[in-house]
Amino acid sequence: MENPFVVLVALIDAFDKLKIDYVVVGSVASSLHGEYRASGDIDIIADIKVSHISGIIELLHHDFYLDELAIRRAIEHGRSFNVIHLEAVFKADIFIPVTELARQQLKRREQHELGSIPDQRVWVASAEDTILAKLVWYRRGNETSELQWRDLRGIIGTREGSLDLVYLKHWSERLGVADLLERALSESG
Repeated sequence: MENPFVVLVALIDAFDKLKIDYVVVGSVASSLHGEYRASGDIDIIADIKVSHISGIIELLHHDFYLDELAIRRAIEHGRSFNVIHLEAVFKADIFIPVTELARQQLKRREQHELGSIPDQRVWVASAEDTILAKLVWYRRGNETSELQWRDLRGIIGTREGSLDLVYLKHWSERLGVADLLERALSESG
């Protein structure tokens, strides 16, 4: 299995069946909005409740390694858990939306087509929310991740003129990354 999007589709099909709101974030989102980058995993924010656990296990246990206790603890403590596709040996990190930014990403999600799978649409974080998340991760990583910086500059360069700068500036101030946003905007021209 060469296409990680097949793993993504299996997960979102389960979320759709269980009526779980989700949004694809991370490198997949930044690739859809900016420059493509291969990644070793998929990041998804999913509003999973304890009542969803048995359905998730039932729908995914044939194709994925997943740990019921890890899922339960992630929900109870507002953390993430991961699942691994058995055939592809490809990991997906599932984040519970406990932060203000995660809830905002869910609220403002957009549908996109996966180019490699005809007629397949997925909910993806907006370009602005992807930039904000990349800025936050860059700051948390002591501003050393070349990948995070390149991803966000790629989005800014690709989406030049269509970004909601008022929204970006407002939220970058709330998240304490306004200085990084200004630097990224100036470096991107």
